[in-house]
Amino acid sequence: VARMEAIRIFLAYDAHKGFTVYQMDVKTAFLHGSLIEDVYMYQPKGFIDADYPSHVFKLKKALYGLKQALRAWYDELSIFLLQNGFSKGTIDLTLFNRRFDDDILV
Repeated sequence: VARMEAIRIFLAYDAHKGFTVYQMDVKTAFLHGSLIEDVYMYQPKGFIDADYPSHVFKLKKALYGLKQALRAWYDELSIFLLQNGFSKGTIDLTLFNRRFDDDILV
């Protein structure tokens, strides 16, 4: 999640330069983060296995609401962007950019 100050500066610069701004949102982003540490969860109510009601599950991927989900997604996205020629911001580490001829991807 980008800091509000970075978004304001970005939009002010774009308006000053007359750039066109596009936005995208990945609704299932947090479901794609790989967990570095082992995370276990109880069986959700309504889905308890009658044969093993006290079993817990080890998560393979992040879930919505999981504290580690945001960090796991950021790590995945960061690796992908850096491998594809983006540079990480020096002031706001959540801001990545890449230049093409006359275009800038942020």
